Parts: sequence; C-alpha cells; structure tokens
Amino acid sequence: MALELRQQLKLSQQLVMTPQLQQAIKLLQLSRIELVDMVQQELLENPFLEESVEERQETYEERPETAEFDDAYTREAANNADWEDYLGDFASTSRQAASREAELPEDGNLFETRYASNPTLAGHLLWQLRLSPLNEKEQEIGEAIIGNLSSSGYLEASLEDISELAACKPEEAEAVLKVVQRFDPVGVAARTPQECLLVQIEVLKYDRDPILLSLIKDHLEDLESRRYKPILRKFKLTSEDLKEYLDIIQSLDPMPGASFGDVEPNYIAPDVYVYKYEDDFIIALNDEGLPQLQLSSLYSDSLDSLSGAKDKDYFQERMRSASWLIKSLHQRQRTLYKVVESIVKYQRGFFEEGPTRLRPLILKEIAEDVAMHESTISRVTSNKYVATPFGVYELKYFFNSSLALDDGSEVGSESVKVQIKKYISDEDPKAPLSDEKIVEMLQDALKLNIARRTVAKYRMALGIPSSSKRKEVL
Repeated sequence: MALELRQQLKLSQQLVMTPQLQQAIKLLQLSRIELVDMVQQELLENPFLEESVEERQETYEERPETAEFDDAYTREAANNADWEDYLGDFASTSRQAASREAELPEDGNLFETRYASNPTLAGHLLWQLRLSPLNEKEQEIGEAIIGNLSSSGYLEASLEDISELAACKPEEAEAVLKVVQRFDPVGVAARTPQECLLVQIEVLKYDRDPILLSLIKDHLEDLESRRYKPILRKFKLTSEDLKEYLDIIQSLDPMPGASFGDVEPNYIAPDVYVYKYEDDFIIALNDEGLPQLQLSSLYSDSLDSLSGAKDKDYFQERMRSASWLIKSLHQRQRTLYKVVESIVKYQRGFFEEGPTRLRPLILKEIAEDVAMHESTISRVTSNKYVATPFGVYELKYFFNSSLALDDGSEVGSESVKVQIKKYISDEDPKAPLSDEKIVEMLQDALKLNIARRTVAKYRMALGIPSSSKRKEVL
C-alpha cells in the first residue's frame, strides 16, 4: 500500500479561550482585595492606564493685594532664614528642632507610629527571662525552652532535646523549666494539660486539696465527657461540692499562650450593600477603594508620531489591553449587580424578616433568571459579601438545599439550622434538649419531617456539642 499526501477539508467547532476571555473570567471570581491588588499592578505595568481624578470645582483667584502681601512675607522669611543660618545653634529655634517640627505632621499620619504591634508569646517570655535572677547559663536554657513552645504555649520538645540544645544536664533543664512555667501566663511551657493546670493550682495555693489534685491528674477525661456519677461515688461528694470544684477548674486556662496568637483578625468589606427603602430594596455596589480607570491621553496622542512598526504594535497592544480591562471591570460590576438583584428577588423573605425565612435556592435558578451559565454564577458568588439589614453574609450563604414539609412546600436547610440554634440557646442548661426532642419540636413548629441524624449533622455543623456535654451539674 503506497503512502501519499492528500488535501482534505474538515468542518469542526471548538471553543478557544482568548487571553481577554480568560482575564474576564478571572476577574469574576476575584475577591475585593484581590481585585484592588490586580488593578494596582495593571496601573504599574500598562502605561495606557491611569486613575481618573475628579477635578476640583473650587477656583481660587489671587487678588493683587494678596500677591503683594505674599511677596513681602517671602522676602521677610528669607531675611530671617539668613539670620538663623548666621546664628546657628544660638538661634531661638535650632535647625534640628525646626526639621523635627516639619517632620512631625507627616510622621503623625503614619500607621506604624499610631499603632504598636501585638506582643508575641516568645517576646513576652523573653522579657521576663531577662528580668529574672537566673544566671547566663540558665538564661540560655530558658531561651531554648521558649524557642520550642507551640502557639498555645505547650513545650513541644523533650528535656533531652533541650539539654542537647543548651549543652546542659536534664536536671538543670528541669529546674529552669519550672521557673519558666511560673512566668506570665502561668502554666506556659507545660508538657500536658494536667501539668498546665497543676502549675496554676499551685500558684493559686489550691494544691492543698487532694480531691482537686486527683480530679486534675486522673479524671480530666471524665469531667470533659461529663461522667459525674463515678466521681461522686469515688470521692463521696454531693453535686454542690463537685460544682465548686468544676468552677475552680473552669477558671483555669488550659491554653495559656492562645491569647498571644500571631493571627491578625480579617476584616470583611462587603462588595454590595442592600438597603430597605419603604417597600423596596436598594442595591448599591461598594466602589470605595477601587480605582476608577481611564485611558491615558498622554501616550494615545503620541501614537501617530511613531515611525517604527514594532513601537506601533506595542502601543496598540497595550491600548487594547487597557481598553479590555476597563470593559471587563464594568462587566464584572454589572454582572454582580444583576446576580444580587436576582438573589434579593428570590430571598425577599430573608431580607424582610431574617435568616428564618431563607428559602431553598440553587445556582440554576439564578442562572436562568439572569440568562447566564451556572459556572458564571458560581464565580460571581465566590468570595463576595453582601451587607444586609441582618448582617454581612457571603453570597454563597443564600444557596442552600431544601427540606420537604408535610404540606408539600419546602424550607431551606439554613433556616432549619437557625431554628435549631435558637432552640438550644433557649434550653435549660440543667436539662438540655436531645436530638430526638429537637426533631419533635421542629415537627410541631414547622411541620417538618426530619430525621434525627440530620438534626445531629446540622448541630455539629453549627459547632454545638451533644446534650450530654452541654449538661451542667445540678
């Protein structure tokens, strides 16, 4: 069979992702902070982009007498400046003080000069170590101990490891460890929760009670699981006596280093605001902090003066990129507005009465309403937040599964979670509600046919322990 070349026509369809389309899709799923960073980066890289600045409407006309006064003032200031230079350090105000006064207004506006950094656990302990009466060798051992602490304040290395790091004996490391454990916060550098609590008990002078010591050493797991009856029988205590011991133990801090966490709080700036005005809702996009872009006329006017083809191609490509970015940003904001408007229409009960009226909603319903694809709705609602009359919520919060009611209607799963949380918050701490009881209450209140395991799953998703762990001592 001979091999030969032939020409053949073939008709096919394929989806080509252009760089501009990829950029538009990426803009949809960016959060507010990421979007601001990306726009700032584009402003630095693309010379055709610039931030639009609103022109000041006020105009100041200089009167002739004012100009003459300013000229006289300038001449007088120049004469005084010459005398200050001549007098030097013997002048009424030295040049160093004048420079400091000129710098003060600027330095006073710096963020770093107004807010001090939060102290770290290691820095707080090292400061106490330097003030302690320990010698140089013992302070070196203390530094090795402090350098091996976890974020919660527990020692993550053994005494043998500390001894190797500080080139000392384990007995010396043990002695310094006891000193560090009594620094502020008390109980830091402990190896177990029992040791942490025992150190705090000793400092508080509660270590003379053998029952309290035994509860911490041997029965912490029983107390955590609320297995009180064996403890009452073993120590022959009443419920009131055991409650007093529990109050003491609960006043202790099992994680003394947690208050010195290095994690800074993350503050959320909503992308959209929804206000209620009379019988309607107003949607306002949050454009604060987002630069308003426009094409720079400085470079676009010089395009005709270029002679080289390579320079013209670069200028045209940069201008197209800038124009597409501006168009994509407007499209992103318009799409976000349409999606939020559709969510408000479907979840009107939530915006009027709160989370208990949240209805079931899926991405497909919003996609059909705004004539977009579900993947676009998913990207728009990712990492976006809306400020409502009942707080700030992520847009993903309004999409939840449905639970069938006895009358054939449906209720959102988030509404059921809110109802479960309300039942538990109003319960009697001495007789907490079981999952079976919550099922009965939901059936009576909402006519909802729900399984016990579903209630347990929602309760665990809310971070609420079981009824046995919520029960208080009588």
